[in-house]
Formats: sequence, structure tokens, C-alpha cells
Amino acid sequence: MYLISVYFDDKSNKIISNYINKIAQKTGNTFMTDNHVPPHLTIMSVEAREEKKLTEVMEQLERSLTKGQIQLVSVGVLLPYVLYAAPVLNLYLEDMIEQVHDMVKHIPEVRMSRYYQLPHITLGKKLSKEQMQEAFSVMQELFAPMEVTVAEIGLAKTNPHQDLIRVELND
Repeated sequence: MYLISVYFDDKSNKIISNYINKIAQKTGNTFMTDNHVPPHLTIMSVEAREEKKLTEVMEQLERSLTKGQIQLVSVGVLLPYVLYAAPVLNLYLEDMIEQVHDMVKHIPEVRMSRYYQLPHITLGKKLSKEQMQEAFSVMQELFAPMEVTVAEIGLAKTNPHQDLIRVELND
């Protein structure tokens, strides 16, 4: 499986990484930190035969996409075991998602996962019921709505997370 994700500026990364680290410390669930999963917002998850074609799409997207801002306004769950920060689906994010989908759907033998149709930033993964409650407690203390800058787009393999290509977006 491959993930097409966006990544954030240094200031935003620091804040989101702090959330991930505090959740890991409080819950004892270190899945995110052990697997070195960087703060990211997954736009699409795909199964594909040809990694090279996906890499080529990333290079094309580098030329057509720009940096932009999104607002993180809420914390939510993908039951039973994922805690995430939720962005507002503003015009910038909506347009980016549409451009990525339009480019990827033309690659032969690509299957897009329907589970990534809800844009989210994973803060905790594989949380038990008790860990989920502890993670929520952490976020009740720490989380505040904020604006983050989308600075890069990338392609990664999963389990474990492995960046294949990350490109900086234009200003």
C-alpha cells in the first residue's frame, strides 16, 4: 500500500509532534514514535503495481501544487483505535485533493482505498479502549485550534512507514 500525503512547515511539525509524543508517553502506546511516522495528512491510499508511475505523478504534482494553509479545528476517532486531528476542508485542501485524485486515477491498475476519504492527521494508532481515553485526556489539555502550513507532498510505503519521495511545494 502507498500513501500520498502532505507534510507541514517546521513550526506546525513541532506542535503536532508534541501531541504525538505526549499521547505516546501518557498511554504507553508508542506505535507512532517507534515507527517514526512523521506528522502528515494523508490525501489518498492506493494499491498499485508500478511504483515508478506513482513517483512520476509526484514529480508532476510538485510543479502544479503550491504551499497553503489549513485549519486544524477538532480531534476525532476512527473507531476502534485511531485518534486524529481534523482539518477544515477549505478550498485550498479541496482543490489539492481533487488534483491528486485526477492525476492518480489515470494510472492503470491503481485501486484507491475508500478509507482515506476523510482527511485527517493521525496522532495515535492501534490504541486500546483505555489508551484512547487517556489520549483524549491528553488532547483535552493540549489541543487548541490552529492554522498549519502545507509545505510538501510525498509518497510513502506503509508498515513500517518509509518515505519514497517528498517534494517541497511552490510558494
